[in-house]
Amino acid sequence: MKSVLSLAIVIILSFQSCAQDVKSNNDVKPSNEKTTYYFIRHAEKDRSNASNRNPDLNKLGQKRAKKWAKYFKKINLDAVYATNYNRTQQTAQPTAEQKNLDVLDYDASTLYSEEFKNATKGKTVLIVGHSNTTPAFVNMILGDKKYQDIDDNDNSQLFIVTISEDKITDELKTVK
Repeated sequence: MKSVLSLAIVIILSFQSCAQDVKSNNDVKPSNEKTTYYFIRHAEKDRSNASNRNPDLNKLGQKRAKKWAKYFKKINLDAVYATNYNRTQQTAQPTAEQKNLDVLDYDASTLYSEEFKNATKGKTVLIVGHSNTTPAFVNMILGDKKYQDIDDNDNSQLFIVTISEDKITDELKTVK
């Protein structure tokens, strides 16, 4: 009789424990984690040698890179990414230096991969790309072909994409 009573007590206590665990899991609120991406195209490149597939920035591009750093001065960035080209790295560098961050490489052929998504989740990130990869990257996040390639002479566009819970918003600005 004692063993049956002991077993009944153990079962009752187990159910109470499980009920408390279920209750505590239901009390967990979804996080308000927000990810913000700032996308820009590289600044003006040196076009003096048409056969150079990896040109540096020209003087105007160097000035624009510094203007981007000034624009991002009051924005807390967690990371700065750029493709592995001179012009994108040089555009990202002044902002990264100002924020004491390294410029991290991203692969323009994969763009919004699961690895990238996980590495940047909940962060504020600057991404420097190209006239075709920048809008393509934004479109991948949006799940829509909303933006076309950037005109080859336009280095002033800023795309802002914010992901909060299940909501994605986007904005396009021109920064001169």
